[in-house]
Amino acid sequence: MRRVKYWEIIADNLHDAGFSLGWVSAIDSQGRTIWIVDAHGYGKRFIVRADEKLTAFLGLEIGDTPRCLLAAAADAQWPKN
Repeated sequence: MRRVKYWEIIADNLHDAGFSLGWVSAIDSQGRTIWIVDAHGYGKRFIVRADEKLTAFLGLEIGDTPRCLLAAAADAQWPKN
């Protein structure tokens, strides 16, 4: 049985909530590897840059944004009363 990594769980949750995701590693001007994760949906786009892939995904999950992306998705999916 394959062990699932935590960043994969975060990515699956965001995808299931209706966000499109992309991520890439790159080398910065000082030769360090950086990770860039992009999530967009419901008219919003969030981009996080970090030194590690998990750290970048955690930035999306816990909110480098005013509120958690999954909460934003839930708000968009449920009608307001």
